[in-house]
Amino acid sequence: MTAAADRGVRAAPVAGRRTAAALRTATHAEWTKLRTTAGPAWLLLATVAVTVGLGVLAAATVTCHTAEACLVDPARTSLTGAQLGQAVVAVLGVAMVGGEYGTGMIHVTLAAVPRRPVLLAAKAAVLTAPVIAVAVVAVAGSLVAGRHYLPALDLGDGAVRRAATGAVLYLTLMALLSLGIATAVRSSAGATGIVLALCYAYPLVVKAVPDRDWQRHLEQAGPTTAGLSVLATTGLRELPIDPWRGLAVLAAWSAAAMLAGGLVLRYRDG
Repeated sequence: MTAAADRGVRAAPVAGRRTAAALRTATHAEWTKLRTTAGPAWLLLATVAVTVGLGVLAAATVTCHTAEACLVDPARTSLTGAQLGQAVVAVLGVAMVGGEYGTGMIHVTLAAVPRRPVLLAAKAAVLTAPVIAVAVVAVAGSLVAGRHYLPALDLGDGAVRRAATGAVLYLTLMALLSLGIATAVRSSAGATGIVLALCYAYPLVVKAVPDRDWQRHLEQAGPTTAGLSVLATTGLRELPIDPWRGLAVLAAWSAAAMLAGGLVLRYRDG
């Protein structure tokens, strides 16, 4: 082994330890920002409230006493609130970075954490943890409340557990998608508009497409039209895409947004 190669081998663990230390420091700083600001806490509470509330409203409006007599998917009906909860977690994801660009505090943040990939990773970690926690509470609350109105809903069924897990992952991925978009466009208003358009305008545009084959392809490609398939437990053959594959489409969108945000953060000044 040459002397240069030997130095490279020795430097790798040192660089890894420095990156880990920088990530811990950045994560602690981002967590401090999150817990000392009133806005994120209210958004997290709102996620639970709107998700459970809309789910209860949807479940209360249908009659579904037995699986044989049920004309709707009881699990998906109970989890309807995720379609509104996604907007709240999207706003939270945008706020993680968009607010700093709006106030100019991003310059201070970048001065404190000059390694920009580390900064974005820290923001993603701090965003993911509470979103998963509130999503678990919101999904569990929606299903328990749904069981009260829809006796046909079997909480022990494997498909229902899959839908519950998928709903938690769906909300988490929507938050990360929003964080990535906000980092890339560097504007809270612009990022919020893009995310809400993907959530609500895109499905409406797709439904207006007259060609059924094109409509199905567009549903398979959209982050929400594909991702929400994971909530289904009945009529799976009628879905535009398999539930887990649909969630994978959303994961790909989130990864692409985070990559774009990371590149913008790295190669453009804060």
